[in-house]
Amino acid sequence: MAYIYETKNFLVESFETPHITRTDGGHIKIFPKIPIKNRTEMSPTLAIEFIRLTMIIGEAFEIAMNNRWIKIVRLNYQDMGNWAFKSGKEPYFHIHIYGRAENAKYQPYQESVNLPDRSTGFYKDFEALNEDDIQEIQKQISFVLKQEKYNPKNWGLSF
Repeated sequence: MAYIYETKNFLVESFETPHITRTDGGHIKIFPKIPIKNRTEMSPTLAIEFIRLTMIIGEAFEIAMNNRWIKIVRLNYQDMGNWAFKSGKEPYFHIHIYGRAENAKYQPYQESVNLPDRSTGFYKDFEALNEDDIQEIQKQISFVLKQEKYNPKNWGLSF
């Protein structure tokens, strides 16, 4: 995974083996630094911070990929963790943000994201976000954070 952004409580990374190849829109994961099983274990403050962060990252991701000539039509936000059971582990809460591109080859935006088991080979040729994509996302995060709607005080947050 490649680092994109970090807050006091969350990490944002790109997948090295993405569910959606970069030319189909790309794939980002957000997860809390302290493992939890699901969103019901979050405090109200952590939940507010999480929703705010997903909005910031989603907005920056969409702008950045469009700036990188990948026409994003929609973003999908999915929290999952079921595959942890396959390796005998407990699931941990995280959310995937999937870019859905207009000219997608493997994951058409008009369809649900196709998530077959990794053993099928479906993802073998999928390309992760590259360093230029990540730098553009980071640049856009800095712009998005300046918007008044993301001011922590508007969210009842103090950081």
